[in-house]
Amino acid sequence: MSDTGSNRRDFLTGRAVRTETERAGSRLADEIIGANRPSRGPTLMLRTTAMACDFDVMVNGDGPKTQLEVASNALELVHELEQQLSVYRDDSELSQLNRRASQEPVTVEAGLFDLLERARTLSELTGGAFDPASGALIGLWKCCRSEDRIPTSNEIEQTLAMCGVSHVNFDKETCEISFRRPGIEFNLGAIGKGYAVERAGESLLSHGVENWLVHGGRSSIRAAGTHAGHDGWPVGLQNPLIPDKPFATILLKNAALATSGTAVQWFRYQGRRYGHILDVRTGWPVETLLSVSVIAPDSAMADALSTAFFVLGVEKSLQCCDNLPDSVGAIFFPLPKHGQTLEPILHNVAPEIWFPG
Repeated sequence: MSDTGSNRRDFLTGRAVRTETERAGSRLADEIIGANRPSRGPTLMLRTTAMACDFDVMVNGDGPKTQLEVASNALELVHELEQQLSVYRDDSELSQLNRRASQEPVTVEAGLFDLLERARTLSELTGGAFDPASGALIGLWKCCRSEDRIPTSNEIEQTLAMCGVSHVNFDKETCEISFRRPGIEFNLGAIGKGYAVERAGESLLSHGVENWLVHGGRSSIRAAGTHAGHDGWPVGLQNPLIPDKPFATILLKNAALATSGTAVQWFRYQGRRYGHILDVRTGWPVETLLSVSVIAPDSAMADALSTAFFVLGVEKSLQCCDNLPDSVGAIFFPLPKHGQTLEPILHNVAPEIWFPG
């Protein structure tokens, strides 16, 4: 366990727990679930902060008596995963892997190995639009932003040579990973929150809690079961031009929703706006869309695909979506042309779960 400042006692004695039957946690719940129909009902909520955002577990008020303790344990698991996956902690397992794997094969925990191998598969399925081994490129842009500049073309070219999961060896029998060239670094910022949400949800199910919603930073959401008489959990989809205003409500059941966009994380240099989502194939930020939301069977997949689809744009994303082995839905918000209203493009989104307005 990492030192999170909130342990199980904290949650259950009220320092980190938010319980509600109609009102507690209403501000955040309204942001997530929205004020539209279908609407939320009595809810209990626990919250913690990890991976630089809020993680919440929401459960029905009439659920099993043990569900708050189970939810607390699920949030503790998120902290454990942060300690394992963070590249901003020198002692994390992922940081140690990044330091050593170009010199020798490194044995990693089985769950981490499976996540990295799955990330490689998702990279291949999206033609490299999502790539978990783009840490060097992310680091370059972070450094340049702190220096109030953008990278040079030469810096981009040199850094791209140190990116790409295609340069990583996976040995499934031994759970060993090695890099074929120096400078390769994993960064799981585009899949880590989704993975943590998924693991938290699995923990809830394994301990008998069947109806719940888990989110990480509002952008990665997983819901199971039913809520307030609805066949699923109402989730508000934000307007990418007005982030505080919901655009539609999605009824999410036994599925995940992830959203990628640059409305919040961006910087301006010499009058031009640069978002935080990078195309590892070119080395530059992309601004093809306002946002993309993906509905997928699990949160890790939804997280990775929302980033990939943002990079690919609508046409290529639709082709990719139809070629995936799992059923995936997508909601694209293109940049509106001058004088036109915001119009989403929906693909594989069942009409019975979509409530605009």
